[in-house]
Amino acid sequence: MPFNEFALDPRCVRVLHEKGIKTPTPVQEQAIPVVLAGRDLIATAQTGTGKTLAFALPILSRLAEGKITKNQVLVLVPTRELAIQVHGVVKMFESALSVRATLLYGGVGMQPQIDSLRKGSSIIVATPGRLLDHMSRGTVKFDTLRTLILDEADRMLDMGFMPDLRRIMSKLPKQRQTLMFSATFADEMERLAKDMLHEPARISVGRVAKPVDAVRQLLFAVQQHDKSKLLLQVLDAEEMNCVIVFLRTKDRTERLMHALRKAGHKAEAIHGDRSQRQRQAALEGFKSGKYKILVATDVAARGLDVDGISHVINYDIPQAPDDYIHRIGRTARADAEGDAITFVCPDEFAALAGIEKALGRAIPRQEWEGAPPLLTTFRPEGSKPARPKRSLLRRRGGSGGRRR
Repeated sequence: MPFNEFALDPRCVRVLHEKGIKTPTPVQEQAIPVVLAGRDLIATAQTGTGKTLAFALPILSRLAEGKITKNQVLVLVPTRELAIQVHGVVKMFESALSVRATLLYGGVGMQPQIDSLRKGSSIIVATPGRLLDHMSRGTVKFDTLRTLILDEADRMLDMGFMPDLRRIMSKLPKQRQTLMFSATFADEMERLAKDMLHEPARISVGRVAKPVDAVRQLLFAVQQHDKSKLLLQVLDAEEMNCVIVFLRTKDRTERLMHALRKAGHKAEAIHGDRSQRQRQAALEGFKSGKYKILVATDVAARGLDVDGISHVINYDIPQAPDDYIHRIGRTARADAEGDAITFVCPDEFAALAGIEKALGRAIPRQEWEGAPPLLTTFRPEGSKPARPKRSLLRRRGGSGGRRR
């Protein structure tokens, strides 16, 4: 079903066509009619399936139907990066619909945000902590709020935002439309939904908490001290034009970025100790192709929407299956293909076991010279253990090179 068959504002459809977006994703197809009808909604869908447009399009169309005033829509997100992404999607429609959106997040000065709020914006996109700062100062009020959207709600709970969310909710009008979008839906999410939503419609698209099928997954067994050597071999063997490398700690992220630069790679880092200006510059450089490799902590696992990411490399295996899903969801977006490569040390089999259990299958092992033995952690009843693949670690152009 094309977008023009929904009851969307024609100006929204025109902007989509100008951007080359003609066919809705499954989550958009199911969510748009519900949101247009004014119902509360719980939408669960895999990362990278187009959830932002799924709520932005119908909400903008509903705003355009009546008198546009300030602070009618509030979008709460867990991270600065996701806030910037959502704000960027809304801005595509600002001039066409004569709406304004204001972006509120921490790590930058308050005054420019206060000035923007004073000018008046119909849509506020905010992280919980910075929004509470503004609410406590009286620089933003939501007496005219019509719609509340919780985007990546599960991540907000994981990051400990529940007290902040409850404080915010206590100051919002009870009569409102509430939309909850998430990649997973645990028991705590169910309790949150009962408190905040009224008879919500529910949609679930794809396999919840599973990576999209277009992500090809591989696993390398490696000793901790050999990781950097292996990474350089992988980068040399594969056609990698746009790569995210995930680590657990900020210090090691910074050190790896410098090591990659020393080896001749165009790399930049993003982590919590970098200023917002540095983080934004890194993201812009990565999107433009100035940097081919972005070395990141999990701050970038949610909300980073870059077209054409060819590879995600888990330099450090994540401890939780959900974090694995969200990391590798940065590739194979919008029907593209992508690869996810995970380095696993022999003492990390417990984390691997949890991930493979969540996936429902073993991740194929990749042979390479120097690989240590790794305990097989997952084997469904009646299945054969995952067989290692022939090594791909040959120079590009050799017989082991990947075919595209």
